[in-house]
Amino acid sequence: MNMIHNKTNLDMSIFNHIDINLYPLFITIYEQRNISKAAKILCITQYAASHALQRLRLHLQDDLFVRAGSKMLPTPFAEQIYPSVQNALFAFQNISKQKQQFDPSSVQTLRIAIHDEIEPIIFPKLIHHFQKLNLTIQFLSTKLDRKNVIADLAAQQVDFVIDLEQNYGDKINYQNLVQNHFVICSQHTNINSELYFASPHIGVSSRRTGLLLEDIYLNQAQFRRQIFMRCQHYSTALQVLAQYPDAMLTIPKQILAHLQVDQSINIFEHPIDLPVLNMGIYWHGALNENSRHIYLREEISKIFA
Repeated sequence: MNMIHNKTNLDMSIFNHIDINLYPLFITIYEQRNISKAAKILCITQYAASHALQRLRLHLQDDLFVRAGSKMLPTPFAEQIYPSVQNALFAFQNISKQKQQFDPSSVQTLRIAIHDEIEPIIFPKLIHHFQKLNLTIQFLSTKLDRKNVIADLAAQQVDFVIDLEQNYGDKINYQNLVQNHFVICSQHTNINSELYFASPHIGVSSRRTGLLLEDIYLNQAQFRRQIFMRCQHYSTALQVLAQYPDAMLTIPKQILAHLQVDQSINIFEHPIDLPVLNMGIYWHGALNENSRHIYLREEISKIFA
């Protein structure tokens, strides 16, 4: 009897001095590195957040965070306890929701980070679908920053990221939504691989440097092409293309479908067999069992089924 009881080993007297409500603040400051942002996310004043942090510091007998410029950086002790605190809060969250049936009307916002060239493919369908469900949702589209995808999803700055398929690590989950492929735009009336590589090309990327995706694929097949202009938007590239009869633009077909194309421009299948472009939805693995997230993922998947 005693041995069974001792396996739990809970010191109930400690709970008289623990305020569990302080720990969501700890997690939020840790992830945001900023007490003002943490207060805003938790819908409390900065004064209340500062006061609560001081109480937690006294209880845990550690500074937890030290100021470095505009950031609040975690102490070694805060780094040590973060995973345990996060897991404990997830456990409380899951327990509290086990007997609750999810109400779709409780979804007030849907925040998605997405590339601005992909946005026209996704958002009109997304909004149309949820309007048919008679849900009043505020849709928030933010510019995709691939360097911060993991951090943004972990801190729940966005609900989802929609992007081309790539590996963001074990903690980030991916589900494919649509497939796309490259086509070629040009004023030429016919093209082949020889003409394609002999012609000047317009490249499109929001990045300052680095190979374009199509060039990565071409280089893997031992092909090279000449980029005479690099711009940020396909709409710009199409306008320039209308002025340069010899130029070519390689563009995903679904993106092209949402753009205005001059009547002088012809559309061709690519002469080189390039890989299919998979595009889908990313979310943080910590939210796999979250009922709100499950509902949103299922509904978004229906749109592109």
